Amino acid sequence: MPRKIDTADGRDAVRAVQDAPSPARAELATAVRYLLQLLEERAPGKSVEVRVPPFGAVQVIQGPAHSRGTPPNVVETDPRTWVALATGATTWAEQVAAGRITASGTRADISDLLPVRW
Repeated sequence: MPRKIDTADGRDAVRAVQDAPSPARAELATAVRYLLQLLEERAPGKSVEVRVPPFGAVQVIQGPAHSRGTPPNVVETDPRTWVALATGATTWAEQVAAGRITASGTRADISDLLPVRW
């Protein structure tokens, strides 16, 4: 199991990413992983996989689980879009319309879980 990101470290990284036009890779990675960690804590489960390459992925939402191969419900986005979604700087609908989110499967709309409380 990956190491849990400390709240203070996670918040500092999120703030740094929000304030920087070109954040440092390490800060962006920490911010993404911290916000994914909070999403996983808010909606534990294994029915939807949320991917933010290259920094992380989590499985969330109660329901049918998968154990091998590509999961039936997948959400994928880039790191900057994920930070904006998770912090409430943008909305799910705006980013889907802009083509910045790939969501497949009947349970892949996670808009009701966003933003996460950080």
